[in-house]
Amino acid sequence: MAVYTDVAADELAEFLQHYDIGELLSYKGIAEGVENSNFLLHTTSGHFILTLYEKRVARNDLPFFLGLMTHLASHGINCPLPLKDKSGETLSTLAGRPAAIINFLDGVWPRKPSAVHCAGVGQALAKMHLAGRGFALSRANALSVSGWRPLFEQAAARADDVQHGLRGFIEAELDYLESGVWPDNLPQGLIHADLFPDNVFFIGEELSGIIDFTFACNDTLAYDVAICLNAWCFESDCSFNVTKARAFLGAYGRERELSDAEQQALPLLARGAALRFLLTRLVDFLNVPPGALVQPKDPLEYVRKLRFQQSVAGIRDYGVAASGLVA
Repeated sequence: MAVYTDVAADELAEFLQHYDIGELLSYKGIAEGVENSNFLLHTTSGHFILTLYEKRVARNDLPFFLGLMTHLASHGINCPLPLKDKSGETLSTLAGRPAAIINFLDGVWPRKPSAVHCAGVGQALAKMHLAGRGFALSRANALSVSGWRPLFEQAAARADDVQHGLRGFIEAELDYLESGVWPDNLPQGLIHADLFPDNVFFIGEELSGIIDFTFACNDTLAYDVAICLNAWCFESDCSFNVTKARAFLGAYGRERELSDAEQQALPLLARGAALRFLLTRLVDFLNVPPGALVQPKDPLEYVRKLRFQQSVAGIRDYGVAASGLVA
């Protein structure tokens, strides 16, 4: 989450007249994240989240995102539920941006995830993958392999200003992943595609909600697993934590078992996932809009994670056996 577009109090109060959520008492911007402008609203009816969609989010994708949250919530997944306005619509316009209000989820995201947190995420991700099977809409993943080189081209000229040799390192990895090695025959479905710790809420050690579905799409289910391995199973010094990986993969496998082909492909998928977030972080790092209330994330974190994933020989390097994901 972040704030790129400011909203005046009188403009917001008028906007809220179209919803049955009471009168505006206060609101504040939420600085975390990098994609959209988000505000915590406090009204006479309670707390809500207002999102203004911008940057990479296309307006014609918004019915998919909002419909998916509604679908998942109706199938027992703890995620935000979009609110309908008085005309029955979940999508509106505010400050010249597409806008939606969702219900507020209790909990906080874990700044230092434990193995217990990782197990909770693994279980929730698998349940989300299963629940998503009945959703009627679909959306291609614009940030899969075919979208990586265009991202690189936005940052290539200045990549070495961030780290010497970074341009060549990324280009070599792109060449490899574009060479035909990327798997296209694994189980497909709806994926979150951005399930980082700041998109998962906990109350104590109990997972209370999954948020931010603005990258959700149809893609390889195991790719979502690979994204989480990178996001949850490294320490702050970018060392890989096998205990966390074992907890995450074991909990996922108890809900939805990964096939042999998925297990074999997981290290390669994790390389691709690391490159994808390296690229988007690099582009964002080099292109922060003036005056934006946002802290760009460090792209070099994903250089270190990618180097680790390049060294992985098989799923046993993640701390689990190659059959049934049993530690």
